[in-house]
Amino acid sequence: MAQRAIRLPDRVSFYLLASIVLFFLAGSSAPTPLYAVYQAEWGFSPITVTVVFGIYALAVLAALLVFGRLSDHVGRRPVLLTALVLQAATMILFSAASGVSELLVARVLQGLSTGAAVGAIGAGMLDFDRARGTIANAVAPVTGTATGALGASLLVQFLPAPTHVVYLVLFGVFVVQFAGVLLMRETSAAEPGAVASMRPEFSVPPAVRRPVLVAIPALVAVWSLAGFYGSLGPALVRLVTGSRSYVLGGLALAALAGAGALTVLALRNAAPRMVMMLGTATLATGVAGTLLATRWSSAALLFIGTAVAGVGFGAAFQGALRTVLPLARPHQRAGVLSTLYVVSYLAMGVPAVIGGYLVVHGGGVLATAREYGLAVIVLALLALLGVALPGRSTARHAAPAAERERELVEV
Repeated sequence: MAQRAIRLPDRVSFYLLASIVLFFLAGSSAPTPLYAVYQAEWGFSPITVTVVFGIYALAVLAALLVFGRLSDHVGRRPVLLTALVLQAATMILFSAASGVSELLVARVLQGLSTGAAVGAIGAGMLDFDRARGTIANAVAPVTGTATGALGASLLVQFLPAPTHVVYLVLFGVFVVQFAGVLLMRETSAAEPGAVASMRPEFSVPPAVRRPVLVAIPALVAVWSLAGFYGSLGPALVRLVTGSRSYVLGGLALAALAGAGALTVLALRNAAPRMVMMLGTATLATGVAGTLLATRWSSAALLFIGTAVAGVGFGAAFQGALRTVLPLARPHQRAGVLSTLYVVSYLAMGVPAVIGGYLVVHGGGVLATAREYGLAVIVLALLALLGVALPGRSTARHAAPAAERERELVEV
């Protein structure tokens, strides 16, 4: 008599998937406090910093376009297992890097594996628990970003071999997660069309098209700000505070993402449209505070403004996801989620590289931060206007989505 295969309970599998996206995003933000170390050792400019950061976002974008819908056809587990192997190998490459070229290769591979996985992870969480999955898709990425930035900062500040220890810790995590996915049940049956699904296209089901168009300005605003903090944030903190502490350098990104994660949890039961409006308004307010901080050289105001902007980050990102995802059918979830991530990562990568160019060929870090901040404020206000104007139409989409979440499970 054949023995029954060991399988993780669905609840455990759900949290395993949440931990995977959390640590994938932690790995993406872990280099942020290390950029100063790399610059000191290898002598490159702020442009190189933003290129190293931005190439990751573009690699994620490429993977999302090609592999974003693949798990809808071949299943979640094959995509996740492949991405975890590649992610673990990337950590070894980061640890062994001895120059910018190796760093760039590692960031490309990291971006490809992350982009291939996020659609499968997000869809998998929705498969296990639709209501909690919608919330987890919003909170896990920002929590991971905060964890990676702050955790790496502490390791760099207080432990030896800073360019090795961070990545070896993450390598161990990915090995454990690989073993967990092996024990997880498959939630998506194989469907024909796997090869065709890898043909890049920008299309979403008719039922979610209008909500996606409403969500795009908010996504661009919040992720362009995240791109600045992930690449040039430590340099800005050093200039405003006068401190070269790695912890402070990573704390800015951690404050932005951490406040965002807490906001997602606090507003998980609020109406999606209201959450988006609150998020875009708060984002503009927080960024305005950071601009005043650069003018007055106030470290306290810088971190307060960053935390307020983080509230806006979390609220706007959550509102966008909760407006769109509940309207997608099960076989469409990975594709829709990947489309939202395409917009997010494009917004995160391209403006950051432009910011690095302006630092070197413009007025420096402070002037670039002010110009960048003003652009984010304009984007946030445009997003707020976009959400507020089509009130009845947006509400018709958002209300059924919120009702479906409440009917499925009490969060």
